[in-house]
Amino acid sequence: MNQLTEKSIGCPYCGETIKILIDSSDMEQQYIEDCQVCCKPINFLVFESVNGELEVSVYSEDDVF
Repeated sequence: MNQLTEKSIGCPYCGETIKILIDSSDMEQQYIEDCQVCCKPINFLVFESVNGELEVSVYSEDDVF
């Protein structure tokens, strides 16, 4: 059973804080989802932090990973 975790992220374009649901099965995955406010494509990178928690980093299309 996959566990969904709610995270708040800041859009790299408009700066708005939006809530997203992250599926624990997405660990070490990268995907693109449009901002709910400005509709620009946000690159998401899901990973496990040192203490075992689900973390997400967000980047604009222009950012280098």
